[in-house]
Amino acid sequence: MQVEVSVQECFSANQNEILVSAETWEIWFRLWLELLNPTDVEDGLPLHLQEAYELSLRLTDDREIQTLNHQYRQKNQPTDVLAFAALEVESPQPIDDLEALYLGDIVISIDTAVRQAHQQEHSLQTELAWLSAHGLLHLLGWDHPDDQSLTRMLNQQQVLLEAIGLTLPVD
Repeated sequence: MQVEVSVQECFSANQNEILVSAETWEIWFRLWLELLNPTDVEDGLPLHLQEAYELSLRLTDDREIQTLNHQYRQKNQPTDVLAFAALEVESPQPIDDLEALYLGDIVISIDTAVRQAHQQEHSLQTELAWLSAHGLLHLLGWDHPDDQSLTRMLNQQQVLLEAIGLTLPVD
């Protein structure tokens, strides 16, 4: 399986250190996609026969994510992660199975991730993996409109973290 991740680091200079390398992001997303084996919700067929995927990951600050959250979700407050699934909109799909399937964009606020990692008493790397796994699930059509689906999604995120050797502390 091939996965290309375009990583954009757009946050304040005082935090501008490499949090997770581009290579690590690609490894994580590849492992997760292999584990999830994405299929079309309607017909159960693989989303992409050649298993080549692309996505973008933007690491930003609370100010930018608040703007996006307000613009796209009508919530004028920062959030930890936003996902914009390309498969949910009428966007051009690959002409043939040799081209990579573009899954969409994940945006994570580093400011919020730092706070949440501190509150949850785990590393920033673990928090970033947790949030990016959540974003990926959204790109693949997962949602959490009720408590039952939220629990299912959070459990799946835990499985994805364990697949890359990370765990969250148990309450």
